Amino acid sequence: MFFRTLLHALLSQFGPRLGHFDVARTNFVTLPTDQDILRHMNNGVYLSIMDVARFDMLHRTGVWTIFKRQGWYPVVVSETISFRKSLKLGQKFTVESRIIGFDEKAVYVEQRFVRPDADGTPEIYAHGHIRGRFLKRTGGIVTIDELLEAIGVAPDNVSVPDWLLEWAATAAVPPTRAPAPSIWN
Repeated sequence: MFFRTLLHALLSQFGPRLGHFDVARTNFVTLPTDQDILRHMNNGVYLSIMDVARFDMLHRTGVWTIFKRQGWYPVVVSETISFRKSLKLGQKFTVESRIIGFDEKAVYVEQRFVRPDADGTPEIYAHGHIRGRFLKRTGGIVTIDELLEAIGVAPDNVSVPDWLLEWAATAAVPPTRAPAPSIWN
């Protein structure tokens, strides 16, 4: 994954520039190291590839440059993914990534693994969402107001579906400074 990340960091420098809220399309090929014992892409690899695709999106939208200048960096707070079809060795696929909205603390990104169907229409193989926050290298959390001031106001079509906000609240764990004992019921 390290070499794939480096490759896409280089490729993103030459990829088409995008608006901050545009859909970014990042191309991949399923590698031998992506496979599990059942000879399809391992479920954990999908999450790692989603990281690479988000990194590509941040580069091509110019957001990464803003973050570097501000001394900010992104972290994933929670993520979920659903699988529809398997990706096999050597298959080309695209990860489509876009910012879908914000809550009071975090940014939500939707990501789709797609391949063309028989007619050439992009078909979803897997579909994931992440909830991410931004931290300051000097300490502290970047607020959504600070983020939007730096990257610009979101268009009207950028909003998080209610089910995803409910999922985020249900899946949340205590903050890092709060107790979080591991007690099984």
